[in-house]
Amino acid sequence: MNDWFLPASERPWTSGNLVVPRVHGAEYFSRLLQVVGAAERGDRIYFTDWRGDADERMTDDGPTVAELLRAAAGRGVEVRALMWRSHPGRLNGEENGHLGRILNECGGQALLDERVRRGGSHHQKLFVVRRRDHPEQDVAFVGGIDLCHGRRDDASHAGDPQAPPLDERYGDAPPWHDVMAEIRGPAVAHVLDTFTERWDDDTPLDHRNPYRALAHRIARMPRHTEDLPPRWDPPPEAGRHQVQLLRTYPRKRPAYPFAPEGERSIARGYSRAFRRARRLVYVEDQYFWSDVVATTLADALRREPGLQVIGVVPRFPEEDSRVGGPPMIYGQRLAWDLLHEAGGDRFALFDLHNDAGTPVYVHAKVCVVDDEWLTIGSDNLNLRSWTHDSELTCAVVDPAGELPRDLRTSLWAEHLGLPVEDERLSDLDDPMSLWLSRLGAPGSRIRLHVPTELPRRTRAWARTAYRTLYDPDGRPRRLRGGGDF
Repeated sequence: MNDWFLPASERPWTSGNLVVPRVHGAEYFSRLLQVVGAAERGDRIYFTDWRGDADERMTDDGPTVAELLRAAAGRGVEVRALMWRSHPGRLNGEENGHLGRILNECGGQALLDERVRRGGSHHQKLFVVRRRDHPEQDVAFVGGIDLCHGRRDDASHAGDPQAPPLDERYGDAPPWHDVMAEIRGPAVAHVLDTFTERWDDDTPLDHRNPYRALAHRIARMPRHTEDLPPRWDPPPEAGRHQVQLLRTYPRKRPAYPFAPEGERSIARGYSRAFRRARRLVYVEDQYFWSDVVATTLADALRREPGLQVIGVVPRFPEEDSRVGGPPMIYGQRLAWDLLHEAGGDRFALFDLHNDAGTPVYVHAKVCVVDDEWLTIGSDNLNLRSWTHDSELTCAVVDPAGELPRDLRTSLWAEHLGLPVEDERLSDLDDPMSLWLSRLGAPGSRIRLHVPTELPRRTRAWARTAYRTLYDPDGRPRRLRGGGDF
């Protein structure tokens, strides 16, 4: 048996799946229009979201998120949703509550879920459509794209006209790079398991905070879930891809009934993949923080003299204010220093811009190892995503050896300004030379990214904020302070 198939945790691999990467929000939203539009009476829709904006348009002249889901409910499709009840302020509570009320009023059931570790969030993004009479058409989506403002961008990276708040250097319509995985086959049932376990948690949804409990009642949001209908059999096989669903849940009180000590299968899956890496680790990541996480890559660079690590990150933090920026820059510089020391010129970070020179906000969470193992998910390479928030990622192995390579080369073709047929994109002997040769080249969208080294006085307070607020550790106490997950 190929070692990639050995379980990194208790979660099984499933065979017989078809995985199609949906790169960019515009492509993902277009697919949602198709699969939700085809759903009929008796079919079922389940989704989780970090943020959902009811008025986000699926296409330039198409329906909004709320209109798409309300129309499905009106046709007799069962619609269930779990959305994070965020902290008060500029985050997501009001938007998620508005979308939730619309779904509840049209016959669906949407819940605002704050059953997280203190200071944490529900960051999973999944969408499942099950067809009662057409199980071969069952589909699930897992990745980084929320149903909200700013996500509907495409390969041109002109941005979503419905823009989210972001650092002003990204412009009025920030360019946005993101990816979802479309899954067909038996693994669809495993994606639904994640939704079901959270839904069936009998901890009250407003259990901790009196202010939240009052807001919950004013918004007329349910405190408890209604029972889900009986499960259907998993859908039939649809392809050759091997899929493993990996997750993060923190250890918290009251405990998750399905993960009493938390779950860190994402961390264990990545750690195993990095230990097996021989030639290339390619990462697209929103943050790329954490010395604990970077240590797994640094060990691989020291062990394998032929290994190269290439990362693509945003040029600027999402909120690069005097207070908000330094902790994020500190965390990324921490990881950069560690990997640069371990790998020298075999490690580099890059950021992106569009053809107009506007920086692209990289929100994708993609990793490809040796063109053999890939992940697309909601998790970032940081301690928060590996231990503290709820996360979900889809790990994939293609026995034919095509899918990881095809996704990587298509992403590189876009970023480097090369035709996808260019043979240099498939060469893993020295991919770093290709990236460096494309700096400033016609059509290329990359720039070398070296995190700022903060002044000593700024580092002193940024370190504390980073460790406690931005990248906290959600592991049980016995595991903290080391690299064991």
